[in-house]
Amino acid sequence: MDVLEKLRILSAAAKYDVSCSSSGSNRKNTKGGIGNGYQSGICHSFTSDGRCISLLKILLTNYCTFDCTYCVNRISNDIERAFFTPKEVADLTLNFYKRNYIEGLFLSSAVLQNANYTMELIIEVADRLRNEHKFNGYIHLKAIPGADEILIKKAGLLADRMSVNIELPSSKSLKLLAPQKDKEKILKPMSFIGREISILEEERKIYRNADRFVPAGQSSQLIIGATPESDLQIMKLSESLYNHYNLKRVYYSAYVPVVKSSKLPDIKNPPLIREHRLYQADWLLRFYGFSAGELLNDENPNFDMKLDPKTDWALRHLEHFPVEINLAPYNLLLRVPGIGVRSAMKIVKIRKVQFLNFDDLRKIGIALKRAKYFITCKGKYNGKITFKEELIREQVEDAITGINRYNYTQISFFDEKSILYKSQDSITSITGEI
Repeated sequence: MDVLEKLRILSAAAKYDVSCSSSGSNRKNTKGGIGNGYQSGICHSFTSDGRCISLLKILLTNYCTFDCTYCVNRISNDIERAFFTPKEVADLTLNFYKRNYIEGLFLSSAVLQNANYTMELIIEVADRLRNEHKFNGYIHLKAIPGADEILIKKAGLLADRMSVNIELPSSKSLKLLAPQKDKEKILKPMSFIGREISILEEERKIYRNADRFVPAGQSSQLIIGATPESDLQIMKLSESLYNHYNLKRVYYSAYVPVVKSSKLPDIKNPPLIREHRLYQADWLLRFYGFSAGELLNDENPNFDMKLDPKTDWALRHLEHFPVEINLAPYNLLLRVPGIGVRSAMKIVKIRKVQFLNFDDLRKIGIALKRAKYFITCKGKYNGKITFKEELIREQVEDAITGINRYNYTQISFFDEKSILYKSQDSITSITGEI
């Protein structure tokens, strides 16, 4: 099998791993055109300084010893199989890099023979790139659960980022759908990576030339919708990972029904809106000072599909509102729907020299369609309705969906926008400005 055929198989096999920001593209170059997405699995991720970079996203192999029910690469599935040698992956990466198709490599793998053997092959790829070819581009490596810590450390000293995929949110679900996997084996390398990151960060404060271990941090992936866990359970797990394992990011992957089994839900489409709500809530955990227990509880264990999590929380906690824009502390401004991190910082800076009114907030870029129901400016309230949850919820839902429940208009046959949320709402899972 030639390298291009392997590339076709193993880039397609990698598309279900969402531990970077987007999956591959099959957009080929055209005569006179610029750039080439091709079938090779070009994905995109973001660096710490905000740059979007293109990565070659592939599996080392899709031969697997595990038989996870939800996985297209499981050993019992009859699919095309392929295996890259470490030299082939290194050469592909360099050739793509020199042609300016990519700026780095995202390398994962099925478990071939055993965890240590697979991890050694992944390390060999990174070692060839870093030490033999002096490649200084971005490298994201998958840590194989069950591999020895000495191998995880070798990989961490070569990679920019590593990820250990938890995949299923509970031990019960792992036992049902992936009985060969063990929660402790998954959390052990994650814990080790987190400790090593902290230790070497402290060493670099003292020794300028100390080794860098996974400088871009570690991430993980959770599959959403394959098992019955609630959003509350998923958020509590994510919160624990951020607090105890030094994770940079948790990625949420809506379950894609590519496998038929009595153990899996019978759905036609992946739960993308639910995935979107979890990403929005994830931003609230990391940057807005919320906890999982605030966003959801046993009475409301799942997110509202019509409203983003911050707006839904605000409506259920009107005792905190309205807040005076010119007086409220920064942490309270962050809890106002329609005010993001950057907007809150602008408000705090501007009000040092002048009082803000609603026109000023509009110029700053605040989403007043939501925010106006939860704030006052110079003591004035601009919501224009009684301050009650039911009434505000109706108005906010109408503003988001574009529906006026009191002045109906004919629905257009050519309007393809979702009635659940508009494009400006959907991008909040990427920007975090909620």
